Amino acid sequence: MTILNRLFKHVVIDQPGEPSVMTMTQSTLAMSAKGQVTIRVYAAGVNGPDIKQRVGAYPPPADASPILGLEVAGEIVAVADDVTQWQVGDKVCALVPGGGYGELVNTYAAHCLPIPTGYSFVQAAALPETFFTVWGNLFIRGGLKAGETVLIHGGSGGIGTTAIQMASRLGATVFATSGSADKCQYCLEQGASVAINYNEQHFVEPILEATNGLGVNVIMDIAGGDFINENLKAIATDGRMVSVAMQRGPQANVDIFRIMAKRVVWTGSTLRPQSVANKALIAQGLAQYVWPLLNSGEMSIPVDSVFAFSQVVEAHQRMESGQHKGKIVLDLQA
Repeated sequence: MTILNRLFKHVVIDQPGEPSVMTMTQSTLAMSAKGQVTIRVYAAGVNGPDIKQRVGAYPPPADASPILGLEVAGEIVAVADDVTQWQVGDKVCALVPGGGYGELVNTYAAHCLPIPTGYSFVQAAALPETFFTVWGNLFIRGGLKAGETVLIHGGSGGIGTTAIQMASRLGATVFATSGSADKCQYCLEQGASVAINYNEQHFVEPILEATNGLGVNVIMDIAGGDFINENLKAIATDGRMVSVAMQRGPQANVDIFRIMAKRVVWTGSTLRPQSVANKALIAQGLAQYVWPLLNSGEMSIPVDSVFAFSQVVEAHQRMESGQHKGKIVLDLQA
């Protein structure tokens, strides 16, 4: 495979561990393969899977770059011969299979989206990974529709913020949980109708009260663990529960009869291992239904903090602190 004639700086991990194991090095980048483009990265989002990969708990797929980073914004500098929808010089944000923490990255043309109207590269880099995750899970797998009710756990994080805004703007009534009064207020500001501090009260009773005892149609769960059975109490008959993370543990003692009695569909997914075609379908849905909301200003995902590329250690420390509200972004132009 042909090699680009320039070195690019990127993050490297010599061994799994604390944020301090991340250092900078330089390498050359292979030319974009069939169906791919090469992006000069101006900003990159920081996400939970990056943390897991850094500590050795989420190895990249065999065909993906081992470099951290799953979402970027920047300028296309090369396209494969078979790519027609993008040209050199186009400004895009993109889901990448790895390699986002680098000055250059290859990704599939079908996984790129235009920079929304009025967005900086930093703002645009905060979109792809969480938007692909939420659309693929909440709307495709969970089947959320306008007029339905949805419970979103962890509403103040990147996934939660995106899910609250997307669901509320597309016509659903949103309930959210978070771990402090300040974060619950933030969830309300993003579009939740009710926000529950799970450290101060149980979430099942307020949900049932707010839904006249019916429960919610859909639950987007990042908690796992002990929240699973509680979710089954708060979900409506014929409800759908979608698992996207396991922050309270990967194991749950599940009341199977409650699933049967309520005819609950329980599903979930991880984004990174999905096929190129599946991710392209998600991108198409986002372009059709969600990007118009971004272009019009009806949706705007808050950026919690921005770190220079050289501050990647501090960015991960911020993520691990759990204090962030919204997205954390690396600015490679700073």
